[in-house]
Amino acid sequence: MQAAEHALHALADHPPARLPLAEGQHGLAHGMGRSYGDVCLNPGGALWSTRGLDRFIAWDESTGELTCEAGVLLRDIQRTFVPRGWMLPVTPGTQFATVGGAIANDVHGKNHHVHGSFGDHVVALQLLRTDGQRLHCGPDLQPGWFAATVGGLGLTGVVTQATLRLRRVAGPWLDTETLPYASLREFFALSDASEADWEYTVSWIDCLSGADARGIFMRGNHVPGPVASPPRPPGGGKRTVPFAPPFSLVNRLSLRPFNTAYYHLHARRAGRRLQHYEPFFYPLDNLLEWNRIYGRRGFHQYQCAVPREGGEGAVAALLGEISASGQGSFLGVLKTFGQRTPPGLLSFPMPGVTLALDFPNLGESTLRLFERLDTVVAAAGGRLYPAKDARMPRALFESGYPRLSEFLPYRDPRIRSAMSLRLFGD
Repeated sequence: MQAAEHALHALADHPPARLPLAEGQHGLAHGMGRSYGDVCLNPGGALWSTRGLDRFIAWDESTGELTCEAGVLLRDIQRTFVPRGWMLPVTPGTQFATVGGAIANDVHGKNHHVHGSFGDHVVALQLLRTDGQRLHCGPDLQPGWFAATVGGLGLTGVVTQATLRLRRVAGPWLDTETLPYASLREFFALSDASEADWEYTVSWIDCLSGADARGIFMRGNHVPGPVASPPRPPGGGKRTVPFAPPFSLVNRLSLRPFNTAYYHLHARRAGRRLQHYEPFFYPLDNLLEWNRIYGRRGFHQYQCAVPREGGEGAVAALLGEISASGQGSFLGVLKTFGQRTPPGLLSFPMPGVTLALDFPNLGESTLRLFERLDTVVAAAGGRLYPAKDARMPRALFESGYPRLSEFLPYRDPRIRSAMSLRLFGD
């Protein structure tokens, strides 16, 4: 958190009657701060912490509808309701996100081709505006406000509570399979073949493997009934990266040997196994402060989506630029999105394929690489993910989100973020 975000107000009333805001000041809701970019920062303005809004309000077991406040963590929903036979239909790569943040960024998971994004399962929400107006909206109730708020980057108001529709599950166990692949063509063939029979699909990709584009494909389904002899569920012990070194541990010397070792290790372990949902959905949550491995200058994440038509060529071009630069990540993710209409005007998922990588912050050389990647994404008709972005040019945002003009009338004039200043000018 930057020192410029000097006014951090806890919204501890249930719900607050009014948003605390000084004369002439702008504010922004702030949950767990898990967005990698500047969507949750407000230099010189107020931040309204929603973590105090943490109550479950109502639960209907006949429909699976849960009403809760916006500061509730996804982890708390999962751990409370999975033992009862219910689960969030869509969850991102961390469970340490709030419901309000998941709505504002319309997060997605490994099952977009089956269940879409988070906003597809929001039945209703309450929105508090800076003028004191309290709006109730949903897909069928003030749908314009709903579509602007889902994926709306927190700029339409503060979500104070929401009603979510959970899905039934038999338990916490997944039947998973791991498969190595040796080319982008093989990746797309695996994705296409898996989507009919597997709910969850995702892959790790070696960002330095160049034209070979090798990787590890993972897919999974919920086990439909009780498990006779389940493995031991994950324990509560977590490891922590204790400090940020003066330089990034992800560098030219470490990246290539690590990726090679990772590929061959998981290729040897290919096959099916029973897995608890937590390590499958949230592989990084057991390593706290993992971002410290990138050193004191931190990292950028670059996540894009491009249409399926021409997607293989675009991904190959992106990987070619990354490989030639010598920059990249241990944590490259490649997966496909389904053919679904997004629920929000600014929702990120689009029919096609998405590539996400972390990059150590090397200053100008990293930014110049991103400019080359932007050119590929724009030419393919793609977009970048605002929740992970800290430097997207305005022109790419405007071309990637063609419904932006529909969104703008719903903005709250006294809410802003570092991202809105960069992309909207206010």
